[in-house]
Amino acid sequence: QVQLVESGGGLVQAGGSLRLSCAASGDIFWIRTMGWYRRAPGKQRDLVATIASDGSTNYVDSRKDRFTISRDNSKNTVYLEMKSLEPEDTAVYSCYADGVVLPGSDAVYTYWGQGTQVTVSS
Repeated sequence: QVQLVESGGGLVQAGGSLRLSCAASGDIFWIRTMGWYRRAPGKQRDLVATIASDGSTNYVDSRKDRFTISRDNSKNTVYLEMKSLEPEDTAVYSCYADGVVLPGSDAVYTYWGQGTQVTVSS
């Protein structure tokens, strides 16, 4: 069974930095795309950034100057480095893994983490 576990969230003052990690565990052959979404209080979930297995990245334009996504394929782990945090960045950040191939299977799957809370105080 594949599980995604996030870590690194917490409380930080405006202007501060945080680094989120998300590790996918289980018997995994390959993951096509990993990424981060966030859901702010009272708002819909929206995309933060994605990274493909070849390292190519995609960011929501308004965040690409402050957020950096990276990935360690050998550890099936994705990271989100966030700097110059603003109170508006307060949200639950969830990672996902898409196009997950399991050994001996032709199917591909998508998995989500439980989320980690990021709170930015003014």
